[in-house]
Amino acid sequence: MHRRLTLASAGVVAALLLTACTGGARDAEPEPAGSPDPDASVSVRLVLEPGNLNVRETSGAALDQILIDNIYQGLVTRTPEQEIEPALADDYTVSTDGLTYSFTVREGVTFHNGQELTPQDVVWSLQTAKDTPAYVDSERLAKVSSITAEGQVVTLTLTEPDSQLLWTLTGRAGLIFKEGDDTDLATAANGTGPFTLASWRQGDSIVFARNDAYWGEPATSAEIVFSYIPDTSAAVNAALAGEVDVLTGFDATLAERVEANGDFEVVTGPSTDKGTLAMNSLTAPLDDIRVREAIRRAIDHDAIIEALGAGETLYGPIPPLDPGYEDLSDVVPYDPEAARELLAEADAEDLDLTLTIPSFYPTTIPQVLVSQLAEVGITLEVDSVEFPVWLQDVYTNRDYELSFVLHTESRDFENWANPDYYFTYDEPRVQELYAQSLVATDEDEVSELLSEAARIVSEDMAADWLYNGASVLAVANNVSGMPTTNVNSRLDAAELGKS
Repeated sequence: MHRRLTLASAGVVAALLLTACTGGARDAEPEPAGSPDPDASVSVRLVLEPGNLNVRETSGAALDQILIDNIYQGLVTRTPEQEIEPALADDYTVSTDGLTYSFTVREGVTFHNGQELTPQDVVWSLQTAKDTPAYVDSERLAKVSSITAEGQVVTLTLTEPDSQLLWTLTGRAGLIFKEGDDTDLATAANGTGPFTLASWRQGDSIVFARNDAYWGEPATSAEIVFSYIPDTSAAVNAALAGEVDVLTGFDATLAERVEANGDFEVVTGPSTDKGTLAMNSLTAPLDDIRVREAIRRAIDHDAIIEALGAGETLYGPIPPLDPGYEDLSDVVPYDPEAARELLAEADAEDLDLTLTIPSFYPTTIPQVLVSQLAEVGITLEVDSVEFPVWLQDVYTNRDYELSFVLHTESRDFENWANPDYYFTYDEPRVQELYAQSLVATDEDEVSELLSEAARIVSEDMAADWLYNGASVLAVANNVSGMPTTNVNSRLDAAELGKS
Protein backbone atom coordinates (compact mmCIF):
# COMPACT_ATOMS: atom_id res chain seq x y z
CA MET A 1 0.00 0.00 0.00
CA HIS A 2 1.20 3.52 -0.78
CA ARG A 3 3.05 5.39 1.94
CA ARG A 4 2.16 9.03 1.63
CA LEU A 5 3.99 11.78 3.46
CA THR A 6 3.35 15.44 2.90
CA LEU A 7 4.57 17.64 5.72
CA ALA A 8 4.57 21.35 6.33
CA SER A 9 7.60 23.43 7.12
CA ALA A 10 8.54 25.58 10.08
CA GLY A 11 6.58 28.72 9.30
CA VAL A 12 3.57 26.82 8.05
CA VAL A 13 2.90 25.30 11.46
CA ALA A 14 1.65 28.74 12.46
CA ALA A 15 -0.71 28.96 9.50
CA LEU A 16 -3.88 28.20 11.41
CA LEU A 17 -7.49 29.16 10.99
CA LEU A 18 -8.33 32.15 13.16
CA THR A 19 -11.29 31.36 15.39
CA ALA A 20 -11.01 34.62 17.27
CA CYS A 21 -9.78 37.52 15.17
CA THR A 22 -6.25 38.58 16.01
CA GLY A 23 -5.08 42.03 15.09
CA GLY A 24 -7.96 42.58 12.67
CA ALA A 25 -7.47 39.34 10.74
CA ARG A 26 -10.36 38.37 8.51
CA ASP A 27 -11.32 35.59 6.15
CA ALA A 28 -11.44 37.52 2.88
CA GLU A 29 -8.74 39.29 0.92
CA PRO A 30 -8.47 43.10 1.20
CA GLU A 31 -9.67 45.25 -1.66
CA PRO A 32 -6.73 46.71 -3.60
CA ALA A 33 -6.53 50.44 -4.17
CA GLY A 34 -6.65 50.19 -7.97
CA SER A 35 -6.65 47.94 -11.00
CA PRO A 36 -3.80 45.42 -11.24
CA ASP A 37 -0.78 46.51 -13.27
CA PRO A 38 -0.23 43.92 -16.06
CA ASP A 39 3.52 44.61 -15.89
CA ALA A 40 3.75 44.10 -12.13
CA SER A 41 6.03 41.71 -10.29
CA VAL A 42 4.48 40.23 -7.14
CA SER A 43 6.71 38.78 -4.44
CA VAL A 44 5.32 35.99 -2.25
CA ARG A 45 7.17 34.74 0.82
CA LEU A 46 7.25 30.96 1.12
CA VAL A 47 8.99 28.85 3.74
CA LEU A 48 10.12 25.49 2.41
CA GLU A 49 12.23 25.54 -0.76
CA PRO A 50 12.31 22.37 -2.88
CA GLY A 51 15.60 20.54 -3.30
CA ASN A 52 14.92 20.15 -7.03
CA LEU A 53 12.00 20.73 -9.41
CA ASN A 54 11.36 17.17 -10.59
CA VAL A 55 7.64 16.99 -9.91
CA ARG A 56 7.42 13.43 -11.18
CA GLU A 57 10.01 11.86 -8.87
CA THR A 58 10.49 14.18 -5.88
CA SER A 59 7.99 14.13 -3.02
CA GLY A 60 7.14 17.09 -0.82
CA ALA A 61 4.52 19.81 -0.56
CA ALA A 62 6.97 22.48 -1.76
CA LEU A 63 6.63 21.28 -5.37
CA ASP A 64 2.85 20.84 -5.38
CA GLN A 65 2.46 24.29 -3.86
CA ILE A 66 4.02 26.21 -6.74
CA LEU A 67 4.30 23.92 -9.78
CA ILE A 68 0.84 22.38 -10.12
CA ASP A 69 -1.63 24.73 -11.87
CA ASN A 70 1.04 27.38 -12.44
CA ILE A 71 3.54 25.40 -14.53
CA TYR A 72 2.08 21.91 -15.00
CA GLN A 73 -1.52 20.87 -15.53
CA GLY A 74 -3.60 17.73 -15.80
CA LEU A 75 -6.80 16.85 -17.61
CA VAL A 76 -8.64 18.05 -14.51
CA THR A 77 -7.74 20.26 -11.57
CA ARG A 78 -9.08 20.97 -8.11
CA THR A 79 -10.29 24.29 -6.76
CA PRO A 80 -9.02 25.48 -3.38
CA GLU A 81 -12.37 24.32 -1.99
CA GLN A 82 -11.56 20.80 -3.28
CA GLU A 83 -14.02 20.78 -6.18
CA ILE A 84 -12.83 19.03 -9.37
CA GLU A 85 -12.94 21.03 -12.62
CA PRO A 86 -11.80 20.51 -16.23
CA ALA A 87 -8.32 21.77 -17.16
CA LEU A 88 -6.55 20.34 -20.23
CA ALA A 89 -9.76 18.45 -20.87
CA ASP A 90 -12.59 20.80 -21.72
CA ASP A 91 -15.11 18.09 -20.81
CA TYR A 92 -15.22 14.62 -19.27
CA THR A 93 -17.73 11.88 -18.55
CA VAL A 94 -17.80 8.90 -16.20
CA SER A 95 -19.81 5.78 -16.97
CA THR A 96 -22.52 4.77 -14.51
CA ASP A 97 -20.60 1.66 -13.53
CA GLY A 98 -17.51 3.74 -12.72
CA LEU A 99 -15.28 1.79 -15.11
CA THR A 100 -14.86 4.19 -18.03
CA TYR A 101 -13.61 7.79 -17.92
CA SER A 102 -13.64 9.78 -21.17
CA PHE A 103 -11.84 13.13 -21.51
CA THR A 104 -12.06 15.51 -24.47
CA VAL A 105 -8.61 17.08 -24.79
CA ARG A 106 -8.57 20.81 -25.49
CA GLU A 107 -7.34 21.93 -28.89
CA GLY A 108 -4.94 24.81 -29.36
CA VAL A 109 -2.88 24.09 -26.22
CA THR A 110 0.89 24.43 -26.47
CA PHE A 111 3.72 23.57 -24.14
CA HIS A 112 6.12 26.27 -23.00
CA ASN A 113 8.61 25.22 -25.67
CA GLY A 114 5.98 25.91 -28.35
CA GLN A 115 5.07 22.30 -29.15
CA GLU A 116 1.41 21.38 -29.47
CA LEU A 117 -0.40 19.26 -26.89
CA THR A 118 -1.83 16.13 -28.49
CA PRO A 119 -4.05 13.33 -27.15
CA GLN A 120 -1.05 11.03 -27.59
CA ASP A 121 0.89 13.20 -25.13
CA VAL A 122 -1.89 12.57 -22.63
CA VAL A 123 -1.84 8.82 -23.23
CA TRP A 124 1.95 8.70 -22.96
CA SER A 125 2.04 10.84 -19.78
CA LEU A 126 -0.56 8.78 -17.92
CA GLN A 127 0.78 5.44 -19.13
CA THR A 128 4.32 6.40 -18.14
CA ALA A 129 3.12 7.53 -14.72
CA LYS A 130 1.30 4.22 -14.25
CA ASP A 131 4.24 2.10 -15.41
CA THR A 132 7.00 3.88 -13.47
CA PRO A 133 6.94 3.01 -9.75
CA ALA A 134 9.54 5.70 -9.02
CA TYR A 135 7.06 8.40 -10.03
CA VAL A 136 5.12 9.98 -7.17
CA ASP A 137 1.63 8.43 -6.83
CA SER A 138 2.26 5.95 -9.65
CA GLU A 139 0.41 3.21 -7.80
CA ARG A 140 -2.71 5.37 -7.65
CA LEU A 141 -3.29 4.45 -11.30
CA ALA A 142 -3.12 0.70 -10.58
CA LYS A 143 -6.80 0.13 -11.37
CA VAL A 144 -6.45 1.68 -14.83
CA SER A 145 -6.25 -1.22 -17.29
CA SER A 146 -5.99 0.77 -20.53
CA ILE A 147 -5.43 4.33 -21.74
CA THR A 148 -6.38 5.02 -25.35
CA ALA A 149 -7.05 7.95 -27.66
CA GLU A 150 -9.47 8.33 -30.52
CA GLY A 151 -9.53 11.77 -32.07
CA GLN A 152 -9.50 14.26 -29.20
CA VAL A 153 -11.03 11.81 -26.73
CA VAL A 154 -8.79 9.97 -24.26
CA THR A 155 -10.42 7.02 -22.51
CA LEU A 156 -9.32 5.38 -19.28
CA THR A 157 -10.76 1.93 -18.61
CA LEU A 158 -10.63 0.51 -15.07
CA THR A 159 -10.62 -3.02 -13.70
CA GLU A 160 -12.91 -1.90 -10.86
CA PRO A 161 -14.37 1.42 -9.71
CA ASP A 162 -12.00 3.91 -8.08
CA SER A 163 -13.76 6.76 -6.30
CA GLN A 164 -10.42 8.59 -6.00
CA LEU A 165 -9.40 8.48 -9.67
CA LEU A 166 -10.50 11.99 -10.61
CA TRP A 167 -8.81 13.28 -7.47
CA THR A 168 -5.66 11.38 -8.43
CA LEU A 169 -5.71 13.02 -11.86
CA THR A 170 -5.67 16.46 -10.24
CA GLY A 171 -2.31 15.61 -8.67
CA ARG A 172 1.16 14.37 -9.60
CA ALA A 173 0.03 11.19 -11.38
CA GLY A 174 -2.27 13.18 -13.68
CA LEU A 175 0.18 15.82 -14.92
CA ILE A 176 0.66 15.97 -18.69
CA PHE A 177 4.09 16.23 -20.32
CA LYS A 178 5.28 16.32 -23.93
CA GLU A 179 6.22 12.87 -25.21
CA GLY A 180 9.90 12.73 -26.11
CA ASP A 181 10.75 15.98 -24.34
CA ASP A 182 14.30 15.96 -22.95
CA THR A 183 13.87 18.83 -20.45
CA ASP A 184 15.87 18.26 -17.27
CA LEU A 185 12.96 18.38 -14.83
CA ALA A 186 15.26 18.78 -11.84
CA THR A 187 16.29 22.28 -12.89
CA ALA A 188 13.93 23.30 -15.71
CA ALA A 189 10.27 22.90 -16.70
CA ASN A 190 8.11 22.52 -19.79
CA GLY A 191 4.43 22.57 -18.96
CA THR A 192 1.21 24.02 -20.31
CA GLY A 193 0.35 26.38 -17.44
CA PRO A 194 -0.13 30.16 -17.28
CA PHE A 195 3.47 30.71 -16.18
CA THR A 196 6.88 29.64 -17.41
CA LEU A 197 9.88 29.04 -15.17
CA ALA A 198 12.07 32.13 -15.57
CA SER A 199 14.80 31.49 -13.01
CA TRP A 200 15.74 29.70 -9.82
CA ARG A 201 18.31 31.09 -7.42
CA GLN A 202 18.73 28.24 -4.97
CA GLY A 203 18.53 29.39 -1.39
CA ASP A 204 16.77 32.58 -2.44
CA SER A 205 13.88 32.55 -4.92
CA ILE A 206 12.04 30.99 -7.85
CA VAL A 207 10.65 33.31 -10.51
CA PHE A 208 7.71 32.62 -12.83
CA ALA A 209 6.99 34.70 -15.94
CA ARG A 210 3.59 35.06 -17.60
CA ASN A 211 3.08 32.61 -20.46
CA ASP A 212 1.82 34.82 -23.28
CA ALA A 213 0.89 31.75 -25.34
CA TYR A 214 -1.31 30.30 -22.60
CA TRP A 215 -4.51 28.61 -23.82
CA GLY A 216 -6.70 30.16 -21.11
CA GLU A 217 -7.03 33.55 -19.47
CA PRO A 218 -3.57 35.14 -19.22
CA ALA A 219 -2.01 35.58 -15.82
CA THR A 220 -2.76 38.92 -14.16
CA SER A 221 0.88 39.75 -13.39
CA ALA A 222 3.95 39.66 -15.60
CA GLU A 223 6.02 37.99 -12.91
CA ILE A 224 5.63 36.09 -9.66
CA VAL A 225 8.63 35.85 -7.35
CA PHE A 226 8.52 33.13 -4.70
CA SER A 227 10.98 34.30 -2.06
CA TYR A 228 12.10 31.61 0.38
CA ILE A 229 12.50 33.16 3.81
CA PRO A 230 12.28 30.48 6.52
CA ASP A 231 12.62 32.84 9.49
CA THR A 232 9.32 34.55 10.32
CA SER A 233 10.89 37.69 11.80
CA ALA A 234 13.06 38.13 8.72
CA ALA A 235 9.98 37.68 6.53
CA VAL A 236 8.03 40.34 8.45
CA ASN A 237 10.99 42.72 8.18
CA ALA A 238 11.14 42.10 4.43
CA ALA A 239 7.43 42.86 4.09
CA LEU A 240 7.64 46.06 6.13
CA ALA A 241 10.63 47.14 4.02
CA GLY A 242 8.53 46.71 0.86
CA GLU A 243 10.52 43.72 -0.39
CA VAL A 244 7.68 41.17 -0.11
CA ASP A 245 4.01 41.66 -1.06
CA VAL A 246 2.50 38.54 0.52
CA LEU A 247 3.54 36.53 3.55
CA THR A 248 2.35 32.93 3.67
CA GLY A 249 3.08 30.67 6.64
CA PHE A 250 2.35 33.72 8.76
CA ASP A 251 2.24 33.66 12.55
CA ALA A 252 -1.14 35.08 13.56
CA THR A 253 0.29 36.43 16.81
CA LEU A 254 2.32 38.94 14.74
CA ALA A 255 -0.75 40.45 13.08
CA GLU A 256 -0.63 43.68 15.07
CA ARG A 257 3.00 44.25 14.11
CA VAL A 258 2.56 43.72 10.39
CA GLU A 259 -0.67 45.71 10.21
CA ALA A 260 0.65 48.66 12.23
CA ASN A 261 1.54 50.92 9.29
CA GLY A 262 -1.64 50.14 7.34
CA ASP A 263 0.13 48.62 4.33
CA PHE A 264 -0.79 45.00 5.14
CA GLU A 265 -3.80 43.10 6.30
CA VAL A 266 -3.85 39.61 7.81
CA VAL A 267 -6.35 37.32 6.08
CA THR A 268 -7.20 33.69 6.62
CA GLY A 269 -8.70 30.70 4.89
CA PRO A 270 -9.34 27.04 5.67
CA SER A 271 -7.05 24.17 4.75
CA THR A 272 -6.63 20.42 5.12
CA ASP A 273 -3.54 20.76 7.35
CA LYS A 274 -3.61 18.39 10.32
CA GLY A 275 -1.33 18.89 13.32
CA THR A 276 -0.85 15.23 14.20
CA LEU A 277 0.56 13.76 17.39
CA ALA A 278 1.52 10.23 16.33
CA MET A 279 1.70 7.49 18.97
CA ASN A 280 3.73 4.36 18.29
CA SER A 281 1.34 1.63 19.37
CA LEU A 282 4.01 -1.02 18.75
CA THR A 283 6.01 0.30 21.71
CA ALA A 284 5.13 -0.13 25.39
CA PRO A 285 3.44 1.57 27.15
CA LEU A 286 1.74 3.08 24.08
CA ASP A 287 0.55 -0.36 23.05
CA ASP A 288 -2.02 0.04 25.85
CA ILE A 289 -5.09 1.93 24.62
CA ARG A 290 -5.61 3.30 28.14
CA VAL A 291 -2.28 5.10 27.98
CA ARG A 292 -3.04 6.56 24.57
CA GLU A 293 -6.46 7.69 25.76
CA ALA A 294 -4.91 9.24 28.86
CA ILE A 295 -2.56 11.28 26.70
CA ARG A 296 -5.44 12.53 24.59
CA ARG A 297 -7.58 13.41 27.62
CA ALA A 298 -4.65 15.31 29.12
CA ILE A 299 -4.38 17.61 26.10
CA ASP A 300 -6.48 20.77 26.14
CA HIS A 301 -6.95 21.52 22.44
CA ASP A 302 -8.50 24.91 23.12
CA ALA A 303 -5.41 25.89 25.09
CA ILE A 304 -3.25 24.91 22.13
CA ILE A 305 -5.27 27.22 19.88
CA GLU A 306 -4.95 30.00 22.44
CA ALA A 307 -1.21 29.53 22.73
CA LEU A 308 -0.78 29.72 18.97
CA GLY A 309 -3.09 32.71 18.68
CA ALA A 310 -5.14 30.94 16.03
CA GLY A 311 -6.53 27.60 15.03
CA GLU A 312 -9.46 25.22 14.91
CA THR A 313 -9.69 22.08 17.01
CA LEU A 314 -9.67 18.67 15.35
CA TYR A 315 -10.30 15.32 17.03
CA GLY A 316 -10.04 12.89 14.12
CA PRO A 317 -8.03 12.15 10.97
CA ILE A 318 -10.35 13.88 8.47
CA PRO A 319 -10.53 17.71 8.34
CA PRO A 320 -13.71 19.64 7.43
CA LEU A 321 -12.73 20.19 3.78
CA ASP A 322 -12.41 16.47 3.07
CA PRO A 323 -15.13 13.86 2.45
CA GLY A 324 -16.05 11.94 5.58
CA TYR A 325 -15.51 14.73 8.11
CA GLU A 326 -17.38 14.44 11.38
CA ASP A 327 -16.92 16.39 14.60
CA LEU A 328 -15.35 13.79 16.88
CA SER A 329 -14.85 15.98 19.94
CA ASP A 330 -17.20 13.68 21.87
CA VAL A 331 -14.68 10.81 21.65
CA VAL A 332 -12.11 12.23 24.07
CA PRO A 333 -13.12 15.43 25.88
CA TYR A 334 -10.42 17.17 27.88
CA ASP A 335 -10.38 15.55 31.32
CA PRO A 336 -7.07 15.47 33.25
CA GLU A 337 -8.62 13.59 36.18
CA ALA A 338 -9.84 10.82 33.88
CA ALA A 339 -6.36 10.77 32.32
CA ARG A 340 -4.78 10.16 35.72
CA GLU A 341 -7.26 7.39 36.48
CA LEU A 342 -6.52 5.67 33.15
CA LEU A 343 -2.79 5.79 33.80
CA ALA A 344 -3.34 4.27 37.23
CA GLU A 345 -5.46 1.48 35.74
CA ALA A 346 -2.70 0.75 33.22
CA ASP A 347 -0.08 0.80 35.99
CA ALA A 348 1.62 3.53 33.99
CA GLU A 349 1.92 6.36 36.48
CA ASP A 350 4.95 8.67 36.42
CA LEU A 351 5.68 7.91 32.77
CA ASP A 352 8.70 9.19 30.86
CA LEU A 353 8.04 9.59 27.13
CA THR A 354 10.01 11.13 24.25
CA LEU A 355 8.50 13.42 21.62
CA THR A 356 10.52 13.36 18.38
CA ILE A 357 9.89 16.43 16.25
CA PRO A 358 11.60 17.89 13.16
CA SER A 359 13.80 20.81 14.21
CA PHE A 360 12.25 23.25 11.75
CA TYR A 361 9.04 23.44 13.81
CA PRO A 362 8.60 26.21 16.38
CA THR A 363 8.67 25.35 20.07
CA THR A 364 5.05 26.29 20.84
CA ILE A 365 3.49 22.84 20.41
CA PRO A 366 6.21 20.95 22.36
CA GLN A 367 6.06 23.48 25.18
CA VAL A 368 2.30 23.12 25.52
CA LEU A 369 2.48 19.33 25.42
CA VAL A 370 5.25 19.21 28.04
CA SER A 371 3.19 21.39 30.37
CA GLN A 372 -0.14 19.64 29.88
CA LEU A 373 1.20 16.08 30.13
CA ALA A 374 3.15 16.97 33.27
CA GLU A 375 -0.15 17.75 34.98
CA VAL A 376 -1.16 14.08 34.73
CA GLY A 377 2.23 12.67 35.70
CA ILE A 378 3.83 12.24 32.28
CA THR A 379 7.33 13.63 31.83
CA LEU A 380 7.85 14.50 28.18
CA GLU A 381 11.34 14.83 26.77
CA VAL A 382 11.48 16.72 23.47
CA ASP A 383 13.98 15.42 20.91
CA SER A 384 14.28 18.04 18.15
CA VAL A 385 16.09 16.43 15.21
CA GLU A 386 17.10 17.39 11.70
CA PHE A 387 14.53 16.37 9.12
CA PRO A 388 16.68 13.63 7.49
CA VAL A 389 17.06 12.07 10.94
CA TRP A 390 13.30 12.23 11.48
CA LEU A 391 12.72 10.60 8.11
CA GLN A 392 15.13 7.77 8.92
CA ASP A 393 14.21 7.15 12.55
CA VAL A 394 10.49 7.93 12.67
CA TYR A 395 9.13 7.65 9.15
CA THR A 396 11.23 4.77 7.87
CA ASN A 397 12.26 2.78 10.94
CA ARG A 398 9.27 3.69 13.14
CA ASP A 399 11.71 4.06 16.00
CA TYR A 400 9.88 6.57 18.21
CA GLU A 401 7.33 6.93 21.00
CA LEU A 402 5.52 10.19 20.19
CA SER A 403 6.05 12.43 17.18
CA PHE A 404 4.49 15.66 15.92
CA VAL A 405 4.26 16.88 12.33
CA LEU A 406 1.80 18.96 10.31
CA HIS A 407 0.36 16.77 7.54
CA THR A 408 -0.85 19.04 4.74
CA GLU A 409 -2.16 16.69 2.04
CA SER A 410 -5.85 16.58 1.19
CA ARG A 411 -7.71 13.27 1.28
CA ASP A 412 -4.88 11.31 2.86
CA PHE A 413 -7.00 9.01 5.05
CA GLU A 414 -5.35 6.11 3.23
CA ASN A 415 -2.45 6.38 5.68
CA TRP A 416 -4.71 5.14 8.47
CA ALA A 417 -5.59 2.10 6.35
CA ASN A 418 -1.92 1.31 5.80
CA PRO A 419 -0.33 -0.73 8.62
CA ASP A 420 3.12 -0.09 7.13
CA TYR A 421 2.83 3.68 7.49
CA TYR A 422 4.79 5.26 10.32
CA PHE A 423 1.59 5.77 12.35
CA THR A 424 1.81 1.98 13.14
CA TYR A 425 -1.99 1.72 13.17
CA ASP A 426 -3.31 -1.65 12.00
CA GLU A 427 -7.08 -2.19 12.11
CA PRO A 428 -8.74 -4.56 9.58
CA ARG A 429 -12.14 -2.89 9.99
CA VAL A 430 -10.70 0.45 8.93
CA GLN A 431 -8.83 -1.12 6.04
CA GLU A 432 -12.01 -2.80 4.81
CA LEU A 433 -14.09 0.39 5.10
CA TYR A 434 -11.45 2.33 3.19
CA ALA A 435 -11.34 -0.35 0.49
CA GLN A 436 -15.13 -0.17 0.22
CA SER A 437 -14.95 3.62 -0.13
CA LEU A 438 -12.59 3.26 -3.09
CA VAL A 439 -14.96 1.06 -5.10
CA ALA A 440 -18.12 2.98 -4.15
CA THR A 441 -19.63 4.97 -7.03
CA ASP A 442 -21.88 7.23 -4.94
CA GLU A 443 -20.25 10.26 -3.28
CA ASP A 444 -22.53 10.11 -0.24
CA GLU A 445 -21.66 6.46 0.28
CA VAL A 446 -17.95 7.26 0.03
CA SER A 447 -18.34 9.96 2.67
CA GLU A 448 -20.32 7.69 5.00
CA LEU A 449 -17.75 4.91 4.76
CA LEU A 450 -14.86 7.26 5.44
CA SER A 451 -16.72 8.85 8.36
CA GLU A 452 -17.33 5.46 9.93
CA ALA A 453 -13.69 4.50 9.49
CA ALA A 454 -12.45 7.82 10.91
CA ARG A 455 -14.52 7.38 14.07
CA ILE A 456 -12.99 3.94 14.62
CA VAL A 457 -9.49 5.41 14.23
CA SER A 458 -10.26 8.09 16.80
CA GLU A 459 -11.95 5.67 19.23
CA ASP A 460 -8.91 3.40 18.97
CA MET A 461 -6.83 6.37 20.16
CA ALA A 462 -4.54 5.85 17.19
CA ALA A 463 -3.16 9.39 17.53
CA ASP A 464 -4.22 12.84 18.62
CA TRP A 465 -5.08 15.58 16.17
CA LEU A 466 -4.10 18.78 17.92
CA TYR A 467 -5.60 21.21 15.42
CA ASN A 468 -6.80 21.77 11.88
CA GLY A 469 -4.42 24.30 10.41
CA ALA A 470 -5.24 26.83 7.75
CA SER A 471 -3.86 29.58 5.62
CA VAL A 472 -2.86 32.69 7.55
CA LEU A 473 -1.45 35.35 5.25
CA ALA A 474 -0.35 38.96 5.43
CA VAL A 475 -1.32 40.60 2.15
CA ALA A 476 -0.30 44.07 1.00
CA ASN A 477 -3.25 46.38 0.46
CA ASN A 478 -2.36 46.90 -3.21
CA VAL A 479 -2.44 43.15 -3.93
CA SER A 480 -5.49 41.31 -5.29
CA GLY A 481 -6.34 37.75 -6.25
CA MET A 482 -4.26 36.04 -3.57
CA PRO A 483 -5.72 32.59 -2.79
CA THR A 484 -6.57 32.10 0.87
CA THR A 485 -7.73 28.46 0.95
CA ASN A 486 -5.31 25.52 1.18
CA VAL A 487 -2.38 27.74 0.23
CA ASN A 488 0.06 25.34 1.88
CA SER A 489 -0.96 22.64 -0.63
CA ARG A 490 -1.58 24.63 -3.82
CA LEU A 491 -0.94 28.28 -4.64
CA ASP A 492 -2.55 29.15 -7.95
CA ALA A 493 -1.00 32.52 -8.80
CA ALA A 494 -2.80 33.17 -12.10
CA GLU A 495 -5.05 35.89 -10.68
CA LEU A 496 -2.49 37.38 -8.32
CA GLY A 497 -2.02 41.04 -9.15
CA LYS A 498 -0.66 44.30 -7.77
CA SER A 499 -1.92 47.82 -8.42
